[in-house]
Amino acid sequence: MDFGFTEEQQMLRDNIRKFVNKEIKGSYAQDLDEDPEKMFIDEAMWKKIKDLGVFAMAVPEEYGGAGGTIMDDVIINEEFARGSAAVAMSFGATTGFGARTILFSGNEEQKRYFLPKIAEAEIRFALAVTEPGGGTDILGALKTFARREGDTFFVNGQKVFITNAHQADYLLTLVKTDKETAQRAKALTLFLIPVRDNPGITIRPLKKFTIKGASACEIFFDEARVPASHMLGELHNGWYELLKTLNHERIIVAALTNGIGQAALEDMVAYAKSREAFGRPIGQYQAIQHKIADTIMELEFAKLITCKAVWLLEAGRPCHLEAAMAKLVSSEMAFKAATRGLDILAGYGVTLEYDMQRYFRDSRQCTFSPISNEMVRNFIAEQYGLPRSY
Repeated sequence: MDFGFTEEQQMLRDNIRKFVNKEIKGSYAQDLDEDPEKMFIDEAMWKKIKDLGVFAMAVPEEYGGAGGTIMDDVIINEEFARGSAAVAMSFGATTGFGARTILFSGNEEQKRYFLPKIAEAEIRFALAVTEPGGGTDILGALKTFARREGDTFFVNGQKVFITNAHQADYLLTLVKTDKETAQRAKALTLFLIPVRDNPGITIRPLKKFTIKGASACEIFFDEARVPASHMLGELHNGWYELLKTLNHERIIVAALTNGIGQAALEDMVAYAKSREAFGRPIGQYQAIQHKIADTIMELEFAKLITCKAVWLLEAGRPCHLEAAMAKLVSSEMAFKAATRGLDILAGYGVTLEYDMQRYFRDSRQCTFSPISNEMVRNFIAEQYGLPRSY
């Protein structure tokens, strides 16, 4: 069992870290968080990230990419999140819900059309699943319906809390296509719905206080058109196609929150070394050291379960349980790390001049999104033979 990065992965991590330290941490991340008009990374930053070559990492070489692995995805997203969870989430939406989903579920024609454009960062994606009636209860709450007329589907309904939908060119959308069957999991279909020049789509960003640089949006579909050629997988099989993407999403959210936890740890250690009280650095006091030591251990545990989930996914083995656990462990670790950071920084921690308050807010969103940690615990217990609790 090898817990180390390859030489190429270490180089990738070092390059992303240098970029983040220079371009994202500090003023850019703070401005993205504090300016109410900025709900997406700007075009200049999008181009800088493109020039790093990381969009191409999610695309195989045969489709114009660099042929990166799932572990590469984790490294990139974790390092971006050290600087800004919003940057990581904006980047990950396109590579995860675009490139990886098309690789998991797309046909050859779809791969050859979409993947080269993703590698060049020419198009952007968002995942549209959650509806006003429920988020975790996808099968029971989903009402958005698509009817077929020839080679076109017409979509009607509403989605909510959709990250960066207002900037997306395509919405990876789960809709109902069969109202008759009693088997809810076999009534859904997955589509790549084009947003541009589609008058049946209205998108409204919502204001929030967590990960503010990556918007949450309401989407209204009113006879929105989607070509049948944009269906991913088979008709009525969308739920099973989406599961492949959901495992990847949970692993990436784990990576993102591991990045937040890493940033909180680095900041609290630096502050503990420089801040003095009663004639010596506060990092010399046992109470402070214990908070930092607990954070170091929990961050290591979170990274280990994330790596195991990656290993399973890359090997083509079932990883529903491990991916969900990684998301839960990592998100709770990050929130506890930021909470301890606020304890250590005290008054400075709640000022906007310091990033700890942003880590606290941003990590809190990830404890209930994209799946609530309570639901993950239910799922874990169910896998061990306990009766379903919902």
